[in-house]
Amino acid sequence: MGDMTNSDFYTKNQRNDSNHEGGFGCSLMELRSLMELRGTEAVVKIQEDYGGTEGLCQRLKTSPTEGLAGLATDLDKRKDVFGQNLIPPKKPKTFLQLVWEALQDVTLIILEIAALISLGLSFYQPPGEGNSDACGEAKAGAEDEGESEAGWIEGAAILLSVVCVVLVTAFNDWSKEKQFRGLQSRIEQEQKFQVVRGGQVIQLPVADILVGDIAQIKYGDLLPADGVLIQGNDLKIDESSLTGESDHVRKAADKDPMLLSGTHVMEGSGRMVVTAVGVNSQSGIIFTLLGAGGEEEEKKEKKVKKQDGAAAMEMQPLKSAEGGETEEKEKKKTSVSKKEKSVLQGKLTKLAVQIGKAGLVMSAITVIILVLYFAIDTFVRQNRPWLTECTPIYIQYFVKFFIIGVTVLVVAVPEGLPLAVTISLAYSVKKMMKDNNLVRHLDACETMGNATAICSDKTGTLTTNRMTAVQVYVADVHYKTIPEPTSMPSKTLDILTNAISLNSAYTSKILPADKEGGLPKQVGNKTECGLLGLVLDLKRDYQTIRNQIPEEKLYKVYTFNSVRKSMSTVIKLPDGSFRMYSKGASEIILKKCSRILSEVGEPRVFRPRDRDEMVKKVIEPMACDGLRTICVGYRDFPKDPEPNWEDENNILTDLTAICVVGIEDPVRPEVPDAILKCQRAGITVRMVTGDNINTARAIAIKCGIIHPGEDFLCIDGKEFNRRIRNEKGEVEQERIDKVWPKLRVLARSSPTDKHTLVKGIIDSTLVDQRQVVAVTGDGTNDGPALKKADVGFAMGIAGTDVAKEASDIILTDDNFSSIVKAVMWGRNVYDSISKFLQFQLTVNVVAVIVAFTGACITQDSPLKAVQMLWVNLIMDTFASLALATEPPTESLLMRKPYGRNKPLISSTMTKNILGHGVYQLVIIFSLLFVGEQIFDIDSGRNAPLHSPPSEHYTIIFNTFVMMQLFNEINARKIHGERNVFDGIFRNPIFCSIVVGTFAIQIVIVQFGGKPFSCSPLDLEKWMWCVFLGMGELVWGQVISTIPNSKLRFLRGAGQLTQKDEMPEEEMNEDQEEIDHAERELRRGQILWFRGLNRIQTQIRVVNAFRSSLYEGLEKPESRTSIHNFMTHPEFRIEDSTPHIPLIDDTDIDDEAARKNSNQPASPNKNNNAIDSGINLTTDTSKSAASSSPGSPLHSLETSL
Repeated sequence: MGDMTNSDFYTKNQRNDSNHEGGFGCSLMELRSLMELRGTEAVVKIQEDYGGTEGLCQRLKTSPTEGLAGLATDLDKRKDVFGQNLIPPKKPKTFLQLVWEALQDVTLIILEIAALISLGLSFYQPPGEGNSDACGEAKAGAEDEGESEAGWIEGAAILLSVVCVVLVTAFNDWSKEKQFRGLQSRIEQEQKFQVVRGGQVIQLPVADILVGDIAQIKYGDLLPADGVLIQGNDLKIDESSLTGESDHVRKAADKDPMLLSGTHVMEGSGRMVVTAVGVNSQSGIIFTLLGAGGEEEEKKEKKVKKQDGAAAMEMQPLKSAEGGETEEKEKKKTSVSKKEKSVLQGKLTKLAVQIGKAGLVMSAITVIILVLYFAIDTFVRQNRPWLTECTPIYIQYFVKFFIIGVTVLVVAVPEGLPLAVTISLAYSVKKMMKDNNLVRHLDACETMGNATAICSDKTGTLTTNRMTAVQVYVADVHYKTIPEPTSMPSKTLDILTNAISLNSAYTSKILPADKEGGLPKQVGNKTECGLLGLVLDLKRDYQTIRNQIPEEKLYKVYTFNSVRKSMSTVIKLPDGSFRMYSKGASEIILKKCSRILSEVGEPRVFRPRDRDEMVKKVIEPMACDGLRTICVGYRDFPKDPEPNWEDENNILTDLTAICVVGIEDPVRPEVPDAILKCQRAGITVRMVTGDNINTARAIAIKCGIIHPGEDFLCIDGKEFNRRIRNEKGEVEQERIDKVWPKLRVLARSSPTDKHTLVKGIIDSTLVDQRQVVAVTGDGTNDGPALKKADVGFAMGIAGTDVAKEASDIILTDDNFSSIVKAVMWGRNVYDSISKFLQFQLTVNVVAVIVAFTGACITQDSPLKAVQMLWVNLIMDTFASLALATEPPTESLLMRKPYGRNKPLISSTMTKNILGHGVYQLVIIFSLLFVGEQIFDIDSGRNAPLHSPPSEHYTIIFNTFVMMQLFNEINARKIHGERNVFDGIFRNPIFCSIVVGTFAIQIVIVQFGGKPFSCSPLDLEKWMWCVFLGMGELVWGQVISTIPNSKLRFLRGAGQLTQKDEMPEEEMNEDQEEIDHAERELRRGQILWFRGLNRIQTQIRVVNAFRSSLYEGLEKPESRTSIHNFMTHPEFRIEDSTPHIPLIDDTDIDDEAARKNSNQPASPNKNNNAIDSGINLTTDTSKSAASSSPGSPLHSLETSL
């Protein structure tokens, strides 16, 4: 701490001395503006203003070779002046803010109002009790002592329940936020980078990198800060994450030395001096725009939040995929800050409002009836005048009636609903952490249950992202598994191990596993790690060889790049001659080989026809298995004359092949099973990958995404774009609709393709249910697709920060099978809510009807307000806990997704609610009206004033609660299963709640007394109450025997004011009374209208085509008209002639080509997995023909 204050003091003093902060030769703003330059202007600027990179390093007080000295004072000073390399997170919402947000719930607001009224009324003590006689029957103080003392309990109890709900909700949000921050910091600590400090190369956490550090960069790095290149070899950077430019940018100290944070090193290596970190780096500036920045953004926060979507879009300007609409869309997007309300919340809010309205009506009717009855009874039947001194007493009556009304309302409003949803989601989120799903947005969890499509990446999600050598061709033998070292000549083995160990970046290593029994860790280039793994499998050690010849002793290195497609390393042998080891793509290296090592380890001649033979026998079979083939070779050079190393063409020829290795990124063992589960659950899995189409298809078959012989599409990005764009290059929805239903594999795809596909599936109107799409992504460039999808999954390990920021769920283990777990939990949430609803609505229906009829017939509710609230609050809250925490079972994955517009309450549930309601009402009314004779006790009806609580009403209350308890067990199953006890002990919460409720009920009945209006019962009466309650279980079995088809009227009941979506035929059956002539007339009209409509549509279509040809589809109306025409199934024009579009000439070519090739015109024939054998040949022709997509050759190839 002393250090800090000192340096603070020091910097302040320095500031006065020099015009630059902290005594450094340049200020923060100068560096920031320097980093905005590119290319030659940057070189000129550095040269002129700083005297080259050397001068820049001097001004930053660092050495290009030694790096920073690493003194604590110096480092602290740098932190103060230039900032730290972390982007300050958004301020978390305070607990109070979360509480305030939770209070905005409609049901809660209704409840709060009711509670406050009730509280206010309970403290109202009317004056003048004395003259009650004059004012009517002796019911004047209708609230007996107990009631008036306990009057406030009601309001307080309601408020208490509201407080519970709010606190639970807020606490959940808060803990979720905390978890997420914990994960963020965990992720951030894991990221390290190589930095030179004090002449030593050390691995430093990314957050500790400072301005002036010298960082070593190599292939595959994600740059952690902005910097200027000091020295580089063959350096190429992928800047698409910042600029959207997909071509790799060459970097060189004398041409374009600017390196930006968040960009990827695609090839080569080098050293850079760090010039901007954290918020001042280029990606930091973007993050600040995204609203992640600290305090200075607070004021703009409101604005920025809305621009969230827009900023993400601006970062990767999607090619003109959405041509002219983009502007409009941007505007719309910015105004909608959050995703639309989740499906479930929408349905529940609707339901709660409907129930609330019904309750309001019921309570209003109750109050009106009570008031009228009282008024008629007092002023008409008994003919009394209204006396002014009696006014307070009359008012007291009315207040009592109002309280009964409010009680009915309170019972009617299901305040357990928001709680059940919250508990269920929170419980799921907590448990999903254990299943490697970190949920960032609660509703994503439930949306996942409705998912109908998953677009998944290949590398790392479906596969392990560990390259492993699985086949090898060496010493004239093709081994399908890795051979024993003894089975090959020792000479070959030595050359092979040396070739692999030396001719690879020394940063590629295989380290022991982190966890016991885990796989060893691969560091560096994955392909090289696969080859090093082969060396280890052959029981050799690459490290000892590398130690004999350290990196400095390598004579010359030709690094891998996209032109060479190979890497070669030259070493000097002890006798002074040279040996060069090469490795690379097999077709490249084999072309340069003139010899090959034979089965005894001696070189023999390797002719072109041997090469063709080898391609056929070895390389093609490997490629069809989805392997990447790598050939390893070597060549010896004499010591003099020393060859001219710069003349690459003459060096890289005349090689001797050692072996061909087939490397695969193996499918994760649990993936095929997970995908099968998805398909069973009605979810289509699509693979979207950047890999080539053969490997992609092979992996897709291994995963089970496609099955040989099925009708599906495997296409690459180029073909995908050709099919979905019109000749102006605009994406058209109806073209996408032709592609996506069959598409299973999209290979060689760009991030834009991914976004287009997701958007196309979501906006599609082909199917009646809107598709719910989940997407996985790891790269920065996947951001738009993740944001567009209903649920975005980001990779926790391989994912970039931008991807995580755009996602809804983070897969902490990058594994596809975790997505299936998410689906299971999502469906479980939905089912839990349904279970709770079924239970809750039964309680509500019964309680409301009892209170209502009781009040009307006996002027007093059989269930007192406080009892109602006990039933309501405790049963609701506890039941929501019990039913919302049911663990998911595999059987959830055996049904299709529910879809967005399926009613919440299915017909089975309606049947259960009505069935159990009838049972409970029959029992309660029997007890109410004939209970005194059955149990031989005093009747509790019309009891005189101040009478102690009667046993009669206590039995009613107790039986009611017992029935709810046993019905709670029935509610565990909502799909009409027989065994309601199935798996009940897997849910300890449920068991403890049922037992606990029972115990509390005993206490209330035996010792509740006045406040609860209960009188103690003896054992026999208790047994009767429990027995009547257990009847629920028997009755439940009876109900589930009744088939749903018998109860046609229930279909609409479940719909809850949604349009009854009956097919037209059914409607017609119900309207038999319309006589025949009238129907004929109607049919005529319908046909006439249809004909008219059809003609209009055709005219519109023709006009649309015309306008599109002449005005370039400028009019928005024309576009929508095509859409409408395509989307209304009744107006589909079925032509028997093959449909040839008027505008896309390539398609016409296609048709012609098809007719020539006398084949069934199935455009995806070449994609059927059976034919994968011929694909290699077609692939080569594709590269030849793809240069001119309009050429007949090209279209023929695509239609093959």
